[in-house]
Amino acid sequence: MSYGDNAGSFFQKPVEEGKEYDVQITDTSRRGEGVAKIQRFVIFVPGTKQGDNVRVKITKVTPRYATGVVVKEGSDEKEE
Repeated sequence: MSYGDNAGSFFQKPVEEGKEYDVQITDTSRRGEGVAKIQRFVIFVPGTKQGDNVRVKITKVTPRYATGVVVKEGSDEKEE
Protein backbone atom coordinates (compact mmCIF):
# COMPACT_ATOMS: atom_id res chain seq x y z
CA MET A 1 0.00 0.00 0.00
CA SER A 2 1.46 3.37 -1.00
CA TYR A 3 0.67 6.63 0.74
CA GLY A 4 2.65 8.90 -1.56
CA ASP A 5 5.14 11.61 -0.60
CA ASN A 6 2.68 13.88 1.21
CA ALA A 7 0.90 11.36 3.39
CA GLY A 8 -0.86 14.03 5.45
CA SER A 9 -3.54 12.41 7.61
CA PHE A 10 -3.10 9.06 5.86
CA PHE A 11 0.00 7.99 7.82
CA GLN A 12 -0.39 5.18 10.32
CA LYS A 13 -0.93 6.56 13.83
CA PRO A 14 1.23 4.95 16.53
CA VAL A 15 -1.80 4.64 18.86
CA GLU A 16 -5.30 3.21 18.49
CA GLU A 17 -8.52 4.23 20.18
CA GLY A 18 -9.42 1.86 23.02
CA LYS A 19 -5.88 0.51 23.48
CA GLU A 20 -3.64 1.11 26.50
CA TYR A 21 -0.08 2.43 26.51
CA ASP A 22 2.58 3.15 29.12
CA VAL A 23 3.73 6.75 28.76
CA GLN A 24 5.75 9.40 30.53
CA ILE A 25 4.24 12.87 30.80
CA THR A 26 6.91 15.19 29.42
CA ASP A 27 5.11 18.53 29.28
CA THR A 28 1.93 20.41 30.17
CA SER A 29 -0.47 21.91 27.62
CA ARG A 30 -1.85 25.44 27.76
CA ARG A 31 -5.07 23.92 29.17
CA GLY A 32 -3.16 22.20 31.97
CA GLU A 33 -3.32 18.66 30.57
CA GLY A 34 -0.31 16.40 30.70
CA VAL A 35 1.41 15.81 27.35
CA ALA A 36 3.02 12.52 26.35
CA LYS A 37 4.41 11.41 23.00
CA ILE A 38 4.66 8.07 21.27
CA GLN A 39 6.84 8.23 18.16
CA ARG A 40 6.48 12.05 18.20
CA PHE A 41 2.65 11.71 18.15
CA VAL A 42 1.11 13.89 20.89
CA ILE A 43 -1.23 12.44 23.51
CA PHE A 44 -3.09 14.76 25.91
CA VAL A 45 -3.79 13.22 29.31
CA PRO A 46 -5.97 15.26 31.73
CA GLY A 47 -5.16 14.98 35.43
CA THR A 48 -1.44 14.35 34.97
CA LYS A 49 1.65 16.46 35.42
CA GLN A 50 5.16 16.53 34.02
CA GLY A 51 7.21 13.58 35.26
CA ASP A 52 4.26 11.21 35.81
CA ASN A 53 4.60 7.66 34.48
CA VAL A 54 1.15 6.30 33.74
CA ARG A 55 -0.79 3.76 31.71
CA VAL A 56 -3.36 5.52 29.54
CA LYS A 57 -6.33 4.31 27.55
CA ILE A 58 -6.74 6.22 24.31
CA THR A 59 -10.22 7.73 24.07
CA LYS A 60 -9.89 9.74 20.84
CA VAL A 61 -7.50 9.84 17.89
CA THR A 62 -7.43 12.74 15.44
CA PRO A 63 -5.04 13.36 12.54
CA ARG A 64 -2.80 15.52 14.76
CA TYR A 65 -3.15 14.23 18.32
CA ALA A 66 -4.82 11.76 20.66
CA THR A 67 -6.45 12.04 24.08
CA GLY A 68 -6.36 9.46 26.80
CA VAL A 69 -7.35 8.78 30.39
CA VAL A 70 -5.22 7.33 33.15
CA VAL A 71 -6.04 3.70 33.91
CA LYS A 72 -3.02 3.04 36.14
CA GLU A 73 -0.53 5.33 37.81
CA GLY A 74 3.11 4.36 38.14
CA SER A 75 3.19 2.23 34.99
CA ASP A 76 6.87 1.48 35.57
CA GLU A 77 5.78 -1.03 38.20
CA LYS A 78 6.06 -4.72 37.36
CA GLU A 79 2.85 -6.13 35.91
CA GLU A 80 1.63 -9.56 37.01
